[in-house]
Amino acid sequence: MPLPRCARRAWPRRGAVRRAEARWAGHRRRKPTHGYKAHVATDEGAGLVRGVEVTTANVHDAAELAAVLPDDPGEVYGDSAFGGTRSANAIKAKGGVPAVIGTGTWGGPAALARLRAHNARVRRVRCRIEKVFGTWKRSYSLRRMRWLGLAKAGLQVRLAAMAYNLRRTVSLLRDAPA
Repeated sequence: MPLPRCARRAWPRRGAVRRAEARWAGHRRRKPTHGYKAHVATDEGAGLVRGVEVTTANVHDAAELAAVLPDDPGEVYGDSAFGGTRSANAIKAKGGVPAVIGTGTWGGPAALARLRAHNARVRRVRCRIEKVFGTWKRSYSLRRMRWLGLAKAGLQVRLAAMAYNLRRTVSLLRDAPA
């Protein structure tokens, strides 16, 4: 005999709590996405992943900078999201030097030329760092998360980082002089 309508309890569907961990994030000209975000620190020379943090998609990149950076990182390259004083202080606290894309300047044509030269130098390194995300999406199926929940998403991203480092190490050893 079914319970009266007023006495039924609404149980959450299986997995509903874990789905609630993911958040929406939007950008100015892109459509909003629902899910998680990987914050990654890579080595400039070898291109190996040094640090990984996984958060919900609405967390700003600069909020996880201190958690991802290793000790004494050297020059830290980043896009304009890391341009504030909070990010610069976090980089300096770990012993690094910020090398961040600049967005605008005052001072006329000479200052604009210096800014363009600085941005060109930073972009040259950042394009090598973005290779990690391209490989993850293309080779390790990280366009979408396989499991629900922040802990499982973090596990998937960390396993992809380990696989990437192993694959990259083989390439580095193969190309190294004997």
